[in-house]
Amino acid sequence: MDRALRLLKAVAASEAPSSVLDLAQRCEMNRSTAWRLLATLEAHGLVERNDATGRYVVGYASFQLATAEDHDALARRLRPLLERTAESTGEIVTLAMIKRFGLVYVDQADPPGPPSPDWNGRQIPLHATSSGKVFLAWMPEDERAAVLPATLERYTPHTIVDRAELDRELERVRRDGYSACLGEYDYSNGVSAAVVDAAHRPVAIVNIWGPSPRVTRTRLPVLGRAALRAAHEMSLLLA
Repeated sequence: MDRALRLLKAVAASEAPSSVLDLAQRCEMNRSTAWRLLATLEAHGLVERNDATGRYVVGYASFQLATAEDHDALARRLRPLLERTAESTGEIVTLAMIKRFGLVYVDQADPPGPPSPDWNGRQIPLHATSSGKVFLAWMPEDERAAVLPATLERYTPHTIVDRAELDRELERVRRDGYSACLGEYDYSNGVSAAVVDAAHRPVAIVNIWGPSPRVTRTRLPVLGRAALRAAHEMSLLLA
């Protein structure tokens, strides 16, 4: 099982489809063992083999596992970093995860003081939140077109509903590494950054936010850097 899981992780971490020989060398096992274990993983849908090239990619069953209802294990692992970031910034810090071509909040750490509104379990509008915009920015263009509705809903006067303007905003997100939201979904402001896997694909989004009188436009760059630091630490923890 240990060797099979090492192979599965190696396939998932590859930027391009991998051959049996490549995977065997990376996982330090002989080719025949790698071939046998990959065949077992393929039979369970965890990897897929291209018949023409003989190379492997992640299979459909891996995506089913990744979008499972229960994100508790990952949230528990990242919880200390959420709490530390909430304490250092004095703002609410939430963790969002990918779920059926969208995002949902799965954990929240509040700063010291009165209780904050609980966002756990809420679906996130992708075009109108900093978490959603990070998710969209790292998504291939064809997939982005598939998940966005034909008409973008306006939640406040500040919501971006023009596709060209949204594309320019997503380009800024890719340039800066984090996204910002100024009253686009409700009247709170916030920043978000992506937690990535070994292949630099987003697996979760960390979001720092609060009411607009406290999280002002001038604070967003500082909070953006804090979100980037937290996301980087979380990525290392999950590596």
